[in-house]
Amino acid sequence: MDLVKKAQKGNDKAFLRLFQKYEQDIYRTAFIYMKNQSDALDVVQESAYRSFKSIKQLKDPNYFKTWLMRIAINCSIDLLRKQKILVQTKPDFEDFVSGDVYEDIALKMTVCDVIERLKEFEKSVIILRFYEGLTIKEVAETLDIPLGTAKTILYRALNKLRIDLKGDDGFEQ
Repeated sequence: MDLVKKAQKGNDKAFLRLFQKYEQDIYRTAFIYMKNQSDALDVVQESAYRSFKSIKQLKDPNYFKTWLMRIAINCSIDLLRKQKILVQTKPDFEDFVSGDVYEDIALKMTVCDVIERLKEFEKSVIILRFYEGLTIKEVAETLDIPLGTAKTILYRALNKLRIDLKGDDGFEQ
């Protein structure tokens, strides 16, 4: 929290230390959106620039990571819009997920395929909640949406995932 306050007062070194602390999280999130290393690195760079430029606008230093992740998501979406491509989760995203959760390769591919079918905002909620480990309240704050809306989107996305997974032979609960 002291680093955030120092960075807000213009301390470049404090900002650099803060950004480096969360750089891997930003890259992982950007990679899921962008599907390639080059674009993900562009998002990290743009996120660094935007966050450095606007850190004085951060109201609560306790939410630095949430604020930073929102910037990264917005940068990803902006770049995707600029490239005019649809957001699809790269099938290799399971590299970022604990191997214990998905031991079966067929299930990994099924989960990837199913997540690709979600709408952009549903993917964002799922990624932040389950891959970044944010609470539903933090997801709502990160995406700048009401808590109730975040819950609704999460439950709707999970229901879609459940229905799609049950439809695939061999993956019924």
